[in-house]
Amino acid sequence: MRPVTTLLLVAFLLTTLQTACAADVGFQAIEIPDGDEKPLDAGVWYPTDAQASPHRIGGATQTVALNAPIAGRDLPLILISHGSGGWYGGHYDTALALVRAGFVVAAVTHRGDSFDDHSRPAQLWVRPEQLKRLTDYMVASWPPHASIDASRIGVFGFSAGGLTALVAAGGVPDLGLIGPYCVEHPDTDTCAVVRGTPGLMDRFATLPASVWVHDTRVRAVVVAAPAVGFVFDRGGLVDVHVPVQLWSARFDHVEPAPDYADIVRAALPTAPDFHLVENADHYDFLPACSASAAREIPEICTSRSGFDRAAFHSEMNRDVVAFFERTLGQ
Repeated sequence: MRPVTTLLLVAFLLTTLQTACAADVGFQAIEIPDGDEKPLDAGVWYPTDAQASPHRIGGATQTVALNAPIAGRDLPLILISHGSGGWYGGHYDTALALVRAGFVVAAVTHRGDSFDDHSRPAQLWVRPEQLKRLTDYMVASWPPHASIDASRIGVFGFSAGGLTALVAAGGVPDLGLIGPYCVEHPDTDTCAVVRGTPGLMDRFATLPASVWVHDTRVRAVVVAAPAVGFVFDRGGLVDVHVPVQLWSARFDHVEPAPDYADIVRAALPTAPDFHLVENADHYDFLPACSASAAREIPEICTSRSGFDRAAFHSEMNRDVVAFFERTLGQ
């Protein structure tokens, strides 16, 4: 006859597995209070035992259970910050992979730097504050917030979202470095944006470090193709002490080597879990496009010859999940 303690341990493990491995993915579109401005749009993916079915969300079809009850308790939370001109659903495949591993995932559409509001893309300091508002809401106001373990929070960020993730983790960019950079690299996308906003360079040069909002609740970050990585070159990442997984595309034409991911990699006080993706370009960190999207936005949907974006995302999502499981104690 087994000892009682062994039986109790088996029962505990079975309960834990049932909690972490819900059958399907739930989804909610929500709004986040944003001070005096209108609410921020956001999306939340989470484990559920409800039956999922295909739904058109943005430009992609996702198999989710809309507004279903959450399943599980003490679930870790991952926040997603999209790139410039994106939206909260831009990394839905990564969100789905994380939820299937037992995470709750929440993503915000950054006002002023989204697909439908590109009014202030250069105001990078606004993004970390918006991300923190999302975190505040998820751990205190989201109706099922009691199911979240607020001691296990991570961030996934792509491009401008990568900078946002690094700031949340303690990074302090020096945007004054953009001026000299644009003198030497006038044809980059970053410098084109800056030239289109008169007086912006002067504002960058005088921006106080206090404008950058950090969040000590963030315990790990995944950064893909970080925008303006060179702005961290002068010790801007010395206070980032959480684990970092860093992704770089070998042929990134938007954030080209060696001024972006390479500088972030060198500036981090602890070496990141670094992934260099061969034959990849910048937008390969976005999911594979539908046929209609490929026709409408080929500049984002087209990969280099021989690169299989769908296959890459299967590998990347597996590695992202494993990193967060390892660093957040899943």
